[in-house]
Amino acid sequence: MEPSTVHNTFVIEQLYPYPPETLYAAFSDPARKRRWFADSEERVAEQYDLDFRIGGLEHVIYRMGTNTPFPGIALTTVGTVQDIIPNQRVVTSQTMSLGDRRISSALITVEFLPNAAGTDLVFTHQAAFYEGSGGPEMREQGWRGIFGRLEKALAAQK
Repeated sequence: MEPSTVHNTFVIEQLYPYPPETLYAAFSDPARKRRWFADSEERVAEQYDLDFRIGGLEHVIYRMGTNTPFPGIALTTVGTVQDIIPNQRVVTSQTMSLGDRRISSALITVEFLPNAAGTDLVFTHQAAFYEGSGGPEMREQGWRGIFGRLEKALAAQK
């Protein structure tokens, strides 16, 4: 396979009927974030750690489920928190590896914008995707699923 890199940016905007503080807590509290971010039906989080401070690390090792394109393979994400403005913005840099092969490097910005109906979450994902990554379309689809789990986790907290 010849080395290749695909650069891509996508933005997901979603309205949540909660104040920015509620969404920020879902991103900044390790136990809360694990429930919607790391654990899912598609994969099992074998390890999840979050040191939520500038320079802190987020480390996740997943074992992919049988209904995924990579059954049984370890998917590892390692992120570094780059910027935090409480209740307004979180920026992380993140690498993702499938088995022992790096598949992407990304800069992720999450903004919490208050409005009369709650909070507009604006998620910007800028990345370099390497061979074997599944590409930006698969990543965007994955994040949309993750935000669906966030919505369910927030509704369950009520």
